[in-house]
Amino acid sequence: MADERKKTYYVSMATGEISQLKTASPWDFQIEATDEEITQLREYFDQNYSTDWQAFWRTHVPYIQYHYDRENDAYDRTLTKIYEMIYRLGNEEAKEHIRSLGILPDEKEE
Repeated sequence: MADERKKTYYVSMATGEISQLKTASPWDFQIEATDEEITQLREYFDQNYSTDWQAFWRTHVPYIQYHYDRENDAYDRTLTKIYEMIYRLGNEEAKEHIRSLGILPDEKEE
């Protein structure tokens, strides 16, 4: 059975790193999450890493425009899921930063 207690994690958007050590590397957001929530967040980052490589190879096919590119659409959708999850699990500073970006369609005040 998974541990349902929430623990503090630090998330780097640039690297997709999720750490329990505040000083391990630069981080963007502090969140409180269960093991299951961290597993889901890691899966989102892994999906975007894979999609990012597909998009990298696609760039060698110059006749496909960005807005017709499935890889970019998938990357954008997963990135939105990552921000939604960080918004839901994040501390007030994380929530405020994500609100200031204006990227979530229906941000809810908690």
